[in-house]
Amino acid sequence: MLAILQHIVQEVNRARSLDDVLEIIVKEVRQAMGVDAASVYLTDFDRQQHVLMLTAGLDVDDMGSVRLNQGEGLIGLVARRAEPVNLADAIKDPRYKLIEGIGAEKFHAFLGVPIIHQRIVLGVLVIQGTRKKAFKDDDVAFLVTLAAQLAGAIAHAEARGQGSSIEKIKSRKHEQFIQGEAAAPGVGIGTAMVIFPAADLMAVPDREVEDIDEEIFLYQDALARVVKDIDDMQERLGESLEEENRVLFDAYALLVNSDTIVDDVIEGIKKGNWAPGALRDVIQYSAQKFEEMEDPYFRDRADDVREVGQRILQNLLEKEKTAREYPKKTILMGETIGATDLADAPVKNIVGVVSSRGSGSSHVAILARAMGIPVVMGAEDLDMSRIDRHAFIIDGYQGRLYMDPSPPVRREYARLAREDTELEKDLRVLQKLTAETTDGKRMPLYVNTGLVADIKPSIKSGAEGVGLYRTEFPFMIRDRFPGTEEQTAIYRQVLKAFSPRPVTLRTLDVGGDKSLPYFPIKEENPFLGWRGIRITLDHREIFLTQIHAMFKAAKGLDNLSILLPMISDLGELDEAILLIDQVFSEMQEDDEEVTWPGIGAMIEVPSAVYQAEEMAQRVDFLSIGTNDLTQYILAVDRNNARVAKLYDTLHPAVLRAINNVVEAGHKHGCPVGVCGEMAGDPAAAILLLGMGVDNLSMTVAGLPRIKWVIRSFSQRDARVMLTRVLQFTSAHAIRKYLNSALESVGLGSLIRAGK
Repeated sequence: MLAILQHIVQEVNRARSLDDVLEIIVKEVRQAMGVDAASVYLTDFDRQQHVLMLTAGLDVDDMGSVRLNQGEGLIGLVARRAEPVNLADAIKDPRYKLIEGIGAEKFHAFLGVPIIHQRIVLGVLVIQGTRKKAFKDDDVAFLVTLAAQLAGAIAHAEARGQGSSIEKIKSRKHEQFIQGEAAAPGVGIGTAMVIFPAADLMAVPDREVEDIDEEIFLYQDALARVVKDIDDMQERLGESLEEENRVLFDAYALLVNSDTIVDDVIEGIKKGNWAPGALRDVIQYSAQKFEEMEDPYFRDRADDVREVGQRILQNLLEKEKTAREYPKKTILMGETIGATDLADAPVKNIVGVVSSRGSGSSHVAILARAMGIPVVMGAEDLDMSRIDRHAFIIDGYQGRLYMDPSPPVRREYARLAREDTELEKDLRVLQKLTAETTDGKRMPLYVNTGLVADIKPSIKSGAEGVGLYRTEFPFMIRDRFPGTEEQTAIYRQVLKAFSPRPVTLRTLDVGGDKSLPYFPIKEENPFLGWRGIRITLDHREIFLTQIHAMFKAAKGLDNLSILLPMISDLGELDEAILLIDQVFSEMQEDDEEVTWPGIGAMIEVPSAVYQAEEMAQRVDFLSIGTNDLTQYILAVDRNNARVAKLYDTLHPAVLRAINNVVEAGHKHGCPVGVCGEMAGDPAAAILLLGMGVDNLSMTVAGLPRIKWVIRSFSQRDARVMLTRVLQFTSAHAIRKYLNSALESVGLGSLIRAGK
């Protein structure tokens, strides 16, 4: 049954529309389980009905015409209970509803299981038999497992709006949208540009071709080059291979020149798709046919087909222009969009970023927020192969995406975009004012950055310094570790630009979701693995080089502080401080001008929370990294879209941890700042003010909003609100309470900018 299940799921995942998904389900389930009828009902949420979408066994000509109100009949019972219903003689059940004219009266055995996606019952999968006998436990288990696997595929197909079945379950009273996670505020209206890895044929998007003849020529040229590559390989290995093994290369050449791959791809190009997109469809279809064969030898040929397809793709993409052509208003989209994808793009053209994976705490989201670009992460229902060059609206406040939006939706979002522009104008008047509460408490506001390009905007915004400079970005954009002089030049530029204002440089913090192409780290659980200070202490040469560069960059400026990331043990902190002292002493011995910097420890793991007092006695300041701290306290992978809704810095446990750290630091005269994304949340800023946090560090875009909040409250009132909030038991209740407080002082327009 496992093999059957895997086969059905593979078929469904390859389907291109909801119609195809449903047809595969009823056909394969009926055949695999040997039942008399198999049917799928989907929920019409607008009309509050369950609609028979497709059946194999019932006498229904007009699919979509059979409808049951929610809670009606056995279908309604399964949906309401959200659990299986297994009956030997369904007709005798008092909840049974006979639908005339479809031959339902001949079926007695009934098994219905709910199709659930993200806690929502999308529909019901049903099998029926003519005999009066309940289905076995194995049948129930199989159908439940299958329904769980299919739920995501059905949800994705519905969200893409592909297939006539959509019209049968949607009254279309409301504009359809795809839901993701709001990761960076703002509204983006533009054209989708899909970024895909060249090594992944299945990630290639469809793209309309302008010159069909030219595209066919490029494709045939790529084929010829692949055949030549195969001939060259055969020649190189000729002497070391026996005659019978050399024919394997002939088999590859035959695959490349087969009618299916040659003619079918050309046919796809003639229909308007570019060569890589047409190749993807043909290779996927051909590999699937091989996998369906019973003979193991022929099943293994599916991998050969994919390998050939990959080689053809690589040759095709070599002919593509090395520089991408970005539309004037580009929305970058992809299965995974990285920080380097955004950094490579012309910033003036980018109006939004969308990724199927990741969350609001992904580094591309953090970078985009710093650049004022709206972001939606975790948009799993997007079919990246079908959206390239389509018009989109991205709502970075609610995490919504509108594909080919209607004129009314365009007008509404254009209005919201204008309101955002007006808000930015209102906030500019605060640039030269201090962040001071109504009762006279000064709150220094710093910026988080990692790009030299952020320096001017940061200074212009009124930032009082840099609370967190992410030194990993210069490491990420190179093909090797940067040397002392390269690092010195970058750090000097930042330190000098902000002098005499303080600048905190964080030592290299890679691992987890931040990787270096030339220093790959492969771990099954990277967020609990080798990252941050753990790497640099194991590779002292990296750490010592970086500290040396920081000291050299700070000569004559006296505004450097060094921040140590991912400290989870006092021994790590002591060792890092000793290494800093080692560099300091060596530079003094060499008569170099050097000044001892402020040294801080990041509090971002639970163990550091509980040892905050001991750390406060060893360092000059503590800096709370709320992104990772929230992740570790709540056991929520912040890059996992499936659990992203559970990630909230206003969770009571997170707030209590932060409050404990502030109290521990102040007990020993050690300042405590917050440098995570929480610092830029208007609602959270009220609580941090009430806790007595000494400074906040955030993105450039968030700084004027937080300044407005600080200037609108007294610290006394913030403390009162904190005392009340610490009694709350849910993040939702806390956010609702704080949003009301913002509205009460006329800051309702900032609520959209919160999480």
